[in-house]
Amino acid sequence: MFRKEVSHCRIRVRNIKKSNRHFLKDRQMIYVFILNHEHEFPIGIMCKVLEVSRSSYYHWKRSFVNKRQQTKAELKRVITEVYLEFKQRYGSPRLTIELNARGYKISKPTVAKYMRELGLRSKVARRYRVITDSEHNYLVVDNVLNREFTQTKPGKAWVSDITYIAVKEGFVYLTTVIDLYDRKVIGWSLSKDMTTENTTLAAFKMAKNNRAFEQGLIFHSDQGVQYANYKFANYLESFNVVRSMSRKANCWDNAVAESFFKSLKVEMVYGNLRMSSKQMEIKVFEYIEIWYNKTRRHSYLNYQTINEFNQIININKVA
Repeated sequence: MFRKEVSHCRIRVRNIKKSNRHFLKDRQMIYVFILNHEHEFPIGIMCKVLEVSRSSYYHWKRSFVNKRQQTKAELKRVITEVYLEFKQRYGSPRLTIELNARGYKISKPTVAKYMRELGLRSKVARRYRVITDSEHNYLVVDNVLNREFTQTKPGKAWVSDITYIAVKEGFVYLTTVIDLYDRKVIGWSLSKDMTTENTTLAAFKMAKNNRAFEQGLIFHSDQGVQYANYKFANYLESFNVVRSMSRKANCWDNAVAESFFKSLKVEMVYGNLRMSSKQMEIKVFEYIEIWYNKTRRHSYLNYQTINEFNQIININKVA
C-alpha cells in the first residue's frame, strides 16, 4: 500500500513538472515549488523527481525563511516608526500611501495585518457637540452651496464652523475657514470668548489675507449668531460675498467643516492631557499649519498632501 502511494505521488509530481517545465528550469523556482507543495507531497520524492538534493533544498529553505522573517521584521519596524512619526493619526490606508511614497512596496492588507499584529490603531473618533447659537432674530439666508463640496477652482466656495476645545481654564473656541477646492484651512481663530470679532471676523480676515477669491465667492456656515449678525453679514457683503447657511439641525449641509473638526479632535485633542489655553494655541497652530495643511494625506485628494495636489495641478496647467 505504501509503495503504491509513493508511486502515485511520483507520477503526480512528474505530471506537474511536465506542465511547469519552463517555470521549473531555474533552481530557485524548483525550491519555491517544493516549499509551496510540502503539504501535498513528501519532500524526498519531490527532490528526487525534480533532481535536486534534499540537503541543498533544506539549506535554501532555512535561508529563505530567515530572509522572509527579516523582511517582515524590518517592515514592522518601519510601520511602527511612521505610525509614531504621524502621532498615531494614520490608519492602514494612509500608512500604505506614505510607505509607498517612501519606496516600500507593500499593500494595504499587509499593512493592516502587521498593524493588528503590532497592536497599532489610528485614534478613534468621538461625538462632539455643536456650540453655535441659532436661536436669534437675525436674517437666516438660504443654502446656496447646496452641498456642492467639489470645486474646480480656489476662491469659489469656502465653508466655516466653530467648535469648542476643553483646556485647564475651561474652554477655548476654534473657528475655521476651509476652501473646498483643496480642503486647505486658509483662516482660523482660537479665542477665549464667542464674540464675532474674535471668532468669525478674525478667521475670515485671515482667510482673505491668505487666499484671493473670486467675485461671488460663496461663504457657507451654520445659522449661528456669529455668522448671522449684522456686523459679520455687512462685512461679507462689502466684498460681494454670497452668504449661504445650512438648514437648521442638518450637519450634512456643512459636512466638510464638520469632518475637519472630527479629524482635529481625534488626531490632536482626544487622548492628550488637558492643556493650558497657551499650550493649546501652540498645538492648534502645529496641527493646522504644519500637519493638516502641509503633511497630512487627504482621502479627498486621492491621499495626496495639499501641497502635492496643488503642485500637480500647476504642472498640468503649464503642460
